[in-house]
Amino acid sequence: MLVKRILTALIGIPLIFICIYFGAFPFFALMFLVVFFCVQEYFLILKKYEPHSIISLIMAVVFFILLNFCGNDALNNTPLIAISILFVLFAAEIISGKMEKCILRIAVSFIGAFFIPLAFSYMFFIRNLSSGMEYIFLIFISVWILDTAAYAFGKALGKHKLSVVSPKKTIEGAIAGIIFGIISAIVIGVYIFEIFTIKEAALFGLLLAVIGQFSDLAESLIKRDGDIKDSGNIIPGHGGFLDRFDSYLFAAPAFYYLLKVIAPVSSFIK
Repeated sequence: MLVKRILTALIGIPLIFICIYFGAFPFFALMFLVVFFCVQEYFLILKKYEPHSIISLIMAVVFFILLNFCGNDALNNTPLIAISILFVLFAAEIISGKMEKCILRIAVSFIGAFFIPLAFSYMFFIRNLSSGMEYIFLIFISVWILDTAAYAFGKALGKHKLSVVSPKKTIEGAIAGIIFGIISAIVIGVYIFEIFTIKEAALFGLLLAVIGQFSDLAESLIKRDGDIKDSGNIIPGHGGFLDRFDSYLFAAPAFYYLLKVIAPVSSFIK
């Protein structure tokens, strides 16, 4: 298992870094695969609710493409897109004539068709900003480091459970994740890329550490409902795409909007 994890990391991490570095289509292709497999795994996890998996996966893919090729126009029209997705889901229920638990099916389907592609699209939005490459490197590397620290310190020193949603996670591990998240953001953002002041980097590191770990718990909540351990097995030794990229579901949007608060729009939007 450990050998598989290491080999996958040795192949996967350089590929991800290449996509981040070149941006444009390579990064879009990376995030497209992430969205596609995360949505697919999400519906497999919650298949007991009989969601509209195929039609929702198609809408998720179309929505993601619109967001990433139409940019702000699509983002500004997300309410219209959300209504359109709901219209299709309600229409599917009306046509099927199955009224029992129809709202539950619609709700589960809507999260997969709307929320997941929207959340991951913020990674693409961030990459398209001035210094976007540096921001994305900071996000990826900081999250990897804080996740590793949370796991290692939680396993070695953890005594207090963080949440019943994920029994193996501990408060001690979460604190270690926050500390290492802040340190890694400062090192990368201040001393390597020189895109932040120390205070700004610490703030972004704190945000990634807290919101990233919250995102991980949110994904664990979904898996507990589906009564599974891993979201999939497509990544050897690492589980599924949703297992590996869950931290960005809430962290990427939060990072993007914190940038808009801290820096004037004209200073970081191309």
